[in-house]
Amino acid sequence: MSAANGRPDDAITDFSRRLVDVDGTVKTVYVAGTGPAVVLMPEMPGISPDVLRLARWVREAGFTVYVPSLFGTDGAYPTAEGGSEVVRRACVSAEFRAFAGGGTSPVTAWLRGLARQAHAECGGPGVGAIGLCFTGNFALTMALEPAVIAPVVNHPSLPLDDPAGLEISAEDARAVRDRVERDGLKVLAYRFDDDRWCTGQRFAAYRKLLGDAFDGRVLTGSSANTDPPPFFADVVGSPHSVVTAHLVDEDGHPTLKARDEILAFLTDRLSRHTP
Repeated sequence: MSAANGRPDDAITDFSRRLVDVDGTVKTVYVAGTGPAVVLMPEMPGISPDVLRLARWVREAGFTVYVPSLFGTDGAYPTAEGGSEVVRRACVSAEFRAFAGGGTSPVTAWLRGLARQAHAECGGPGVGAIGLCFTGNFALTMALEPAVIAPVVNHPSLPLDDPAGLEISAEDARAVRDRVERDGLKVLAYRFDDDRWCTGQRFAAYRKLLGDAFDGRVLTGSSANTDPPPFFADVVGSPHSVVTAHLVDEDGHPTLKARDEILAFLTDRLSRHTP
């Protein structure tokens, strides 16, 4: 099936489709590859072809990639109307805390359970976690699970109503900071400089929480793909998705360099002390 503008949906035929049970809650997860595990969470409005392109790059870099279905239609090309409806449903879902004061999203407990299962299955020193947009900060809160040792926070957009806020409870923030001090946890992050959903204020809040453990990298908005899918052009309305919808797949391009940096970070953290 194809989107109305002729860009195709993704049938996801090169991943195994699993039903994963964590404490009685079952979700669909797409899995591919070999090597240490990396949990790649979708951005709004779902597991789009651009998210799957990133998943395949992670797989080709030598990892087992796990892509959980958290919202939207798996493999669908993100249209403006359909994507807006997914956002509306997610914002009122009990699994997510989209607005300031909500604390940590409950779905992150399930994601930590997925990371534990992935680590048990794949072995290695630990698990990588990549969050995107709506799930951006989830990569940080997943680090409450000791198996998660390589969190990548991409253009985190929550809370939607507080540009300087972090989508995490005070208790969980303290626990993450403890991991930084105790285990030497490092957090890699990306945003565009003119992203209206992930501002410099938000990156400043991460640095205040994590100190030098937070490696926040900022690309110029002029480097973003100028022809993203309709949801990003019409609803998001600014450069936003550094390594998915707004990535330019050309050698030497800043967004492709960001992708390579993420893969190198995962390789460095997940290859340590591997037998």
